[in-house]
Amino acid sequence: MEQQLPGVYTAKRKDGTVYYRASLTYRNKHISLGSFDNPHTAHKAYALAGSLTDNPSVTLNSYDTSSVLSFSKWVSLLNFRDNAIYFPTPIYVRPKFFYYYFSLSDFFIFDLEDLFYYSSRKISRRGGHYFVADYGMQVNIMNRYGIKNYAIKNRDYRFINGNDQDLRYENIEIINRYNGVESVTRNGVTRYQVKIHVKGNLKVGIYDSETEAAIAYNKAVDLLKKAGVNKAYTPNYMEGMSPSAYADLYNTVKISARIKNYRCE
Repeated sequence: MEQQLPGVYTAKRKDGTVYYRASLTYRNKHISLGSFDNPHTAHKAYALAGSLTDNPSVTLNSYDTSSVLSFSKWVSLLNFRDNAIYFPTPIYVRPKFFYYYFSLSDFFIFDLEDLFYYSSRKISRRGGHYFVADYGMQVNIMNRYGIKNYAIKNRDYRFINGNDQDLRYENIEIINRYNGVESVTRNGVTRYQVKIHVKGNLKVGIYDSETEAAIAYNKAVDLLKKAGVNKAYTPNYMEGMSPSAYADLYNTVKISARIKNYRCE
């Protein structure tokens, strides 16, 4: 690539059209600043990046939407300046946690133990859901915190401090861990209600323990499949339970007659 203005390089696309790339070397690291249609805009990006890294008084609050640099790049540069580590994703590190920014007012808060994970994975949004690309698959990031795809806030999980942007582990309480299971408290006694969806929600039963309820759901899945129901149910995984203990509960747990006698129409 041919260099012209400081920090600017001419490049060509596959169709032969010319564009301009800007880059900055800071703390011995070569940082790409993006692609631009003309060399003057690319040089403005280079100059702005230099002023961000040189001026400690510039903060994220200084960002203007008319900036030639994206907000994501702005975050990365300020974090590198202040914390001496560069991330390609829009992360800003604090002593005990870090922010992952989408915009100045739109961000997640994560524990530092998640830093390696999100420093190499871009979070994408679709229809209110947040995903990362992980080994070629789109993974809902809420699953990382025990929040299942179908979960309903304040029924199946809750954010302890009321901030649903705060995904630190200590702030997430999982109320219902298993598919089809919902805790129900009456007169100070908590029991576990199980429902399964066929054409509508069918009641499986109410159980004294969460474990029993989770296995009842699995048994209902098996019975419905034998009855010819062709749905992709996800059985509950009973972590730490021996096969014999699982079999004992599976064989003795009671299922509603409606499930046991279900017939496909």
